[in-house]
Amino acid sequence: MSWATHDLEPYAVQRHLKGKVAIIPLLIGSYSPDMFTKWFVYGINVFGSDVGAGDAAQFHRGWPGAGFTHSLTFGVVIALIIYVVSRNKVWAYSFCIGQWLHAVSDTGDTMGTMLFFPFTTQLYSIEAWAYAVEAGRLKDAAAYYSGLGGVWDGFWIVYGLASWRVLTRSYFHETIVPADPLWSWAGRFLPEQALLALYRTSFFYGVTRWTAWMIWVHLVQGYDFDLTWGGPYWSPALSRG
Repeated sequence: MSWATHDLEPYAVQRHLKGKVAIIPLLIGSYSPDMFTKWFVYGINVFGSDVGAGDAAQFHRGWPGAGFTHSLTFGVVIALIIYVVSRNKVWAYSFCIGQWLHAVSDTGDTMGTMLFFPFTTQLYSIEAWAYAVEAGRLKDAAAYYSGLGGVWDGFWIVYGLASWRVLTRSYFHETIVPADPLWSWAGRFLPEQALLALYRTSFFYGVTRWTAWMIWVHLVQGYDFDLTWGGPYWSPALSRG
């Protein structure tokens, strides 16, 4: 899986496609494969009882399971539903692009994604960094931010900072607002500063998320970096491709 990448990729797409896409459905699409499943993958404690997937990897990426959310078809189907309900083409294909970004990015880990489900349940992966969800959220994060996954997130942070103009007030007014009527509607209830803050939220969340995990993993916990393909060496790495 990718972590901060899903927060940052939509801004890169926005930079290149500008008013042809809407940032809100683009971000929702980017988050959608994990939006309703990630809590069940790592599990939670409810009134003293552990609730979670018995086979976290199978549930997250496989079939039977919720692995279909990481397929390209899932993005198309939800985009069609959005269009039928809203009749807004920009919202529909913006969601689809965001979901495709997530699905393709997650092929970077050792588990991979069912990109072409339902035509095949094959998991496609380049196995660059360890997929370690069954070790728990903290150890999974440690593995990710000690290997090439952390580098992948770092690339999007550098790219985002180099594209800092997409975060400016002028860009927001000239490009973001005209592309999506939702902003004008929200402006009836919220001041301009609040709208601008909402627009920037995912970007700054991604940057601070990467920074906080790096500090916790390496300065607090002292995990070793290992930038070899499929690493780090000390972490289990699931693969069912």
